[in-house]
Amino acid sequence: MPYWHYPGTMGWAGGIGTLVLMVLVLGALVALVVVLARRGPQPPSPPDPARRILDERFARGEIDQEEYERRRDALTRTR
Repeated sequence: MPYWHYPGTMGWAGGIGTLVLMVLVLGALVALVVVLARRGPQPPSPPDPARRILDERFARGEIDQEEYERRRDALTRTR
C-alpha cells in the first residue's frame, strides 16, 4: 500500500536537497576522472648508459666501493 498520505515526508525541500547532493557527487566524479586522465601512465625512464657502465665496472672489480660511490654521486649531481 503506498504511503502518499504519510505526514513524515520531506516535501519539496527533500527534492532540492537530493538534486544538490546528486550534482555534488557527479561533480566530484567528473573531477576525479579529469585528475586521473591528466596524470596518465608515466613512461619508464631510459636506462643511463654511464650508470650502467659504472655498475659493470664495479661488478667486475675494476673499481672499489669508494670510487664507485664517488662517481655515482657525481653522475647524479650532473643530472
